[in-house]
This record gives sequence, C-alpha cells and structure tokens, in this order.
Amino acid sequence: MLTRKWWSSLRNGLSRVSRAPAGYRAIHRRYDVIVVGGGHAGTEAAAAAARVGAETLLVTQKIDTIGALSCNPSLGGVGKGQLVREVDALDGLCGRAGDRAGIHFSVLNRSKGPAVWGPRAQLDRQRYRDFIQAELLATPRLEVMEGSVEELLVEEEVDPERPGRHRVTGIRLAGHTPPLEASSVILTTGTFLSGFLFLGQTSSPGGRIGDPPSSSGLSRTLKETLGLQVGRLRTGTPPRILKDSVDLTLATLHPPDQHPTPFSFLNTHTHCKPEEQLPCYLVRTTPGVDRVVMESLDDNSHIQQDTKGPRYCPSIESRVLRFPGRSHQVWLEPEGMTSNLLYPQGLSMTMPPDMQLRLLRQIPALHRVEISTPGYGVQYDYVCPTQLCPSLQVKTTQGLFLAGQINGTTGYEEAAAQGLWAGVNAARSALAAPLLALSRTESYIGVLIDDLVTRGVTEPYRMFTSRAEFRTLLRPDNADLRLTLKGFEEVGCVSAQRYNEAVRVKEGLEEAFATLGSLSRSPRDWRKTLETSSISQSKGGTLTATELLQYNDITYDDLAAALPESLAPFLEFSQRLKIEAVYRPHCELQKKEIQRIQREEGMYLSPDLDYLSLPVSLSNEVREILDRVRPTTLGAATRLPGMTPAAIVHLLNFVTQKNNNQKKIIHNQHSRAHKKPSGPEPSEGGERAGAVS
Repeated sequence: MLTRKWWSSLRNGLSRVSRAPAGYRAIHRRYDVIVVGGGHAGTEAAAAAARVGAETLLVTQKIDTIGALSCNPSLGGVGKGQLVREVDALDGLCGRAGDRAGIHFSVLNRSKGPAVWGPRAQLDRQRYRDFIQAELLATPRLEVMEGSVEELLVEEEVDPERPGRHRVTGIRLAGHTPPLEASSVILTTGTFLSGFLFLGQTSSPGGRIGDPPSSSGLSRTLKETLGLQVGRLRTGTPPRILKDSVDLTLATLHPPDQHPTPFSFLNTHTHCKPEEQLPCYLVRTTPGVDRVVMESLDDNSHIQQDTKGPRYCPSIESRVLRFPGRSHQVWLEPEGMTSNLLYPQGLSMTMPPDMQLRLLRQIPALHRVEISTPGYGVQYDYVCPTQLCPSLQVKTTQGLFLAGQINGTTGYEEAAAQGLWAGVNAARSALAAPLLALSRTESYIGVLIDDLVTRGVTEPYRMFTSRAEFRTLLRPDNADLRLTLKGFEEVGCVSAQRYNEAVRVKEGLEEAFATLGSLSRSPRDWRKTLETSSISQSKGGTLTATELLQYNDITYDDLAAALPESLAPFLEFSQRLKIEAVYRPHCELQKKEIQRIQREEGMYLSPDLDYLSLPVSLSNEVREILDRVRPTTLGAATRLPGMTPAAIVHLLNFVTQKNNNQKKIIHNQHSRAHKKPSGPEPSEGGERAGAVS
C-alpha cells in the first residue's frame, strides 16, 4: 500500500521506486469503493469516486504502469477530443495530463465548423504517466494497492429497495489474502480480462506485453456466478521503431499548430512551449507491403481468428485483405521529447517479428529501419453493455460497475469518460445517494453511454462526432458551461476552484452577449465602422453586433478594435463568443427536438416490467428486444435496434396511462388524508354538541 506521507517524500520518483517493500502496508478494512485496474478508466474512476467523497481503493497489478499509454502515445481527435474536454469539465485527469505531457498539438478538422473540431496531442509517455500517478497519490481519500484480483465477492442478500438479484461485497486478491470489503466495486480491466497475446503462431496469457496475466477467477465470476453475457474482442498494436534508423528525408513533414490549444479549461497554455514541439511524419505503404502480408498469413494465427477487431483502427493485415492494391497512410509519431522511438500509426500487425521487419522495410523511408519492440495482438473478454444501466451499474448486481474496454469500447478517451461516470455513481451508491445518468442531449459522454447500454456492440466502439444528434450544441468549446456547474451543484465531483472559474466564464459570456445585443446599427453604419464589404449593400434594417459575428470574415477582435470601450473587456472570450454567435440560431432550432428527447428520457420504465406478457399490442420480436435489453426509459427504448414506430407509440401510451393512474392514486390518498372527520359540528363554545364536561 502506498500512503500519501510516503509519496510526498518520493513524489518525483514514483515510477522508479514504487515497488519498494517499504512503500506497502497491509490494511484490511472496508472501503466505500474499490476500483480494479489502473488504466485510463480505472484512474478516472478512482479519482472521481474520491472527489465525490468515497473512501476509495485502487487495485492494480503494477503500480508503475498506472496511467501507461499502452498503444498510441496520443490523446484526443475528432469526437475523442470532445470526450477529453468533457472529462476535464467534470474535473477529470486526462485533459490536464495531456496539457502537461503534450509534445505536438493540433486541432483536426479545422476546415469544417468548430462543432466538429478535434483537439489532439501527441504525448510524452513518461510525462503522462508521471502526472497521472502524482495526481492519484495526492488525492484525499484514495489509496493504491498492488495486487491481482482473484475473485469478485457477491451475495444474494440484496437491498429490496433497489433492483438486482446479487449484491457485490468486495474482492479477494491472489495469494490467499483476507478479503477487501466494499459497498461498490468498479471493474476496469481493459484487455486483461482473460486476455491472450498473439505474435505469429505463438500465444500466451496476458493483456499487455511485459505485464503478468490477470486471474481467470474474475471472468469466471462474471459468467458463472452472475450469469452475464460475455463476448470476445481483439485489438493490436504496431511495432515500435528506432528513430535514428528512419530516413525522415523521404517522409512528409507535418508540423504542429503554432499556437497549441490546451485540453483543460483550467489552462491557458500547455507545458510544452510552441517552439519546442516535435513534428510528425507521413509515409505510405507500397505494393511490397501487400506482398509480405499475403506471404505471412499462414504464420499469423491472430488474423485467422473470427474475433471482431476495431473497424476504425484495423491491422495492416486486415487493410490489405479488405482493400488489396491500395496505398495506406502511415503516421510516424514521436513517443517522447527525448525518446528515440517512433510509433508507426496504421501498421498494427501480429505476424512473426522477422516478417514485421521485412514489411516495414518495403516503405522507402523505412528501408533500413530497426525494431525496438514487435507489434502484437490481444484477445480479451468483454461484457455485453446492454446489461448495464445508464449509471454503468450492472442491472442484476447491486454495487457492481463496469467501465472501459470491458464494455466493448476502444480508445483512451472512451475509457476515461466511462471511468469518470462509473466512479461518480459507484461513490454515490456507496454513500446512499441516487444514481445519475447523463443525457445524450447534454454531452458526448451521454451519447457514448446511451449507445452502449441501448444498442450494445458487435465490434470495439469508438466515438465520432457523427454519433451525436446535437453536435452543434455539444461542442468542445462549451463543455464547461454544459457540465462543470452541474458537476458541482448536482453530481459533487467538481472542485470549488473549477466551479468558481466556470461561473466567472459563464457570467462573462452572458455580459458580453448582452453588450453585443445592445449594439445595433444599420448595415451602412457597420460597413463604415468596420471598413468591411462583407455586409451586403442591399441589406436593410438594423444589425446587432451578435448578428455581425455570424459573418465568416468578421471576428470579435474586429468588433473590439472598432468599439473598444464596449467590447475590449471581453477579449479573453473572443473565440468562444464568435463560435457561440455562429451556432446560436441553429441551437435554438434544435430546442424542440431536445425537449422531446428529454421528456421521453423522463418517462421511466420499471426494471421489473414483464414485457413478454405486457397488455400492449407489441410483436413478439419487439417484446424479446425489450425483455433482453430492459431499457430504463422510454427514450432509451426508442433507440433500440428493431423497435418499430408503432411499438414506440403503444409503449408511450402504456407508460402515459400508468403514470396517470399513479397520479390519480396519489391524488385520492392526498384527498382522504385531508378530508374533515364526520360527525356533528362543534358548538359555538368550541365543544361538540352533547359533550359532557
């Protein structure tokens, strides 16, 4: 066990000394929350649970791999950057860690609207890991233990006021140690749940090369004791190559943004100075790559498996087999500020190491390349996420929460988002507070979780902006306004410092828009004031300064330069004001649709509804879908694959009628409770007629 006191004296060297026996102490007591796994989901879950107020224990197989970037050393991207910003808005870790460890910042999709911009950073692996570990070990109410979980402890004595057939009571570690008790347990096992590593024709138990395999007891508990539906997925990683063996003169240079955009709303700049950033490089595959892939198929057991892999990050073997003869992009990305390793994104592979070297050398810039670590594949168990509630609690097991790749997702950002929300609800469950759900109308995290629990997965799930119906509202620039205030006032996971800053920003933006709205002039006067020809000569009436910001080539800085007395005080919000002004009319048009979805999400479906015998006109197919997934709200039911419009109408009528009946019962009970007692009226003297004194 690592204590905060022990950590304070060794803060700068945790990754080097954390295995020292003096850093551990045997404590066997009850926790509010136990988190299993120290990856991106586990670290966010543990930190969030502790912020909410729960006494929390994080159990991981190796303390010095907490916060490790197992695959690509990067964070963010299109859709993923939105998740990072939302995690940060809820006081999570990964955004600030990215700002600390970033060595190449860029905003993807700049050619499109700001709603689909994708903040992204290439990271220094060691800096990222050090930051996450330092944050965790300095977090109040959070302890960290190194160990392998042998068994999940559950019992059938449940809280009758809550749904579920089982109740989690804690965990047992390998090595015949006493059990560790907890009210809530969060499993964030990543690829370690019955994981197997594949390289050529060889395979061995494990979830990441260089780390010990996890216990099979955990997977057995989920399947046999809890009866959960468990599937199998696969992923892979490319070989790491030596930078000084690459001829970068034959690659296309891609520099970072000159002005790095931080992930965190608390940061105005990144740790890495703009001029210190490192470039990335682009190369392409050749026909020789295809040839080596085809020659290696007989020696590649992983690619021969039927297990589903990631559609949007496939191995080079899968790409060649699916698109023969096509040239594919390969990005050469630095692994650290002082690292001599490059990460060849796009070349995930599982063929034998000698074939991997042959394949790499088919690319001109890599004709003399040397491999530091070969690529490999991983297969692992995942739990079908339709068995979860929107709180990420398992429907049949009180106190058990799942987050990350165990739910069928892929990516650091998706894992971090789930981890944070599972941590929030696990803590609230342990502290006897109601569980919460995020709506898909208010966050990408809500979209992610709703997709998982209502639709399930058939392949590793990755976030894209196209998955969000209201992406013009759910922008990366306004995640703090959408979530930080709620995170403090309703959820309890946001610090007062961050809350106060969000309130300041909100009030500043409101004051700025009030000022912009009050500045109204004729188009002719605006053309003269701004010295611009953007405003049409034929346009009549008046225009406010807010409406002017909707013109592409008019910026807030332009307006502030022309009207400094009124607008200069709000220059710190210039980009946010421009973006908000552009999208505000469209967001107003979406309000009705958002309100409809929110009404449907407010119509709850009882977890014990017998859909197979429900007195409603539903087809057998629809009944089976509802019985299998058991959606928690009408809104979730409408998004289930296979649900017909007629079925939705019938279900809506049933829920409405049931709610009306309940209201009548409550009204009648209330009326009876306040009805005057029968009998003769009291006399004028205050006593009942006939009463004996």
